[in-house]
Amino acid sequence: MESSIPKHVAIIMDGNGRWGKSRGLTRSEGHYAGVKAMEKMIDASIELGIDILTLYAFSSENWSRPEDEVNYLMHLPVRFFKQKLPEFMRRNCQIRISGNTKSLPNKTKHALEKAVNKTKHNNGLIVNFAFNYGGRADILQAVSKVIQEVKSNKIDLENMDETMLQKYLYTGDLPDPDIIIRTGGEKRISNFLLWQSSMSEFYFSDVYFPDFTKYDLLQAIGGNHYHTSSIAMEM
Repeated sequence: MESSIPKHVAIIMDGNGRWGKSRGLTRSEGHYAGVKAMEKMIDASIELGIDILTLYAFSSENWSRPEDEVNYLMHLPVRFFKQKLPEFMRRNCQIRISGNTKSLPNKTKHALEKAVNKTKHNNGLIVNFAFNYGGRADILQAVSKVIQEVKSNKIDLENMDETMLQKYLYTGDLPDPDIIIRTGGEKRISNFLLWQSSMSEFYFSDVYFPDFTKYDLLQAIGGNHYHTSSIAMEM
């Protein structure tokens, strides 16, 4: 059977903290397990021929979590990219960041910027990390940019349309996700890609993200009318 894989898959990686708690571990240990699962999702996306993988890594609402947990989450990108950046270069992955990086700790911001700049000429899988991201804030900052462009006479407000506004979103020139997957049992989108998801399909899984596998990814894709039988047989 001919396989048809979505071009852009987005994942709300939920359940890390609960996964840790259910095993008598800390929430931070659950987040680390989530990073390992994230690495497997990137591997699976390359294997399956997905073009773009957007991962909801840190939401703008996550700042309200306990300080030690937030500090750990801020350190994770530094550790992650230090270990994985050579591999991303070898595998031709392009890293992108969607979100407000200006308010991040310097070490976190520099780690993200380095990953983006180092991989910007790669043309394989695009891994787009939604970091310090909020859907409402995304729309607001896009509108703010448009207002500044109008004031500068760079664009004519009368010619404004959805396509033009979309260019100012954090996702910029990326196509909208074909499917958004949320793990961890919650059935809501938590301020994620509000504009971009208007035509996306949604798939909700009860599996905590650290336990989410390539097989679960295939189930999600298959449940939304994408044919994956031939690929699943290769597992």
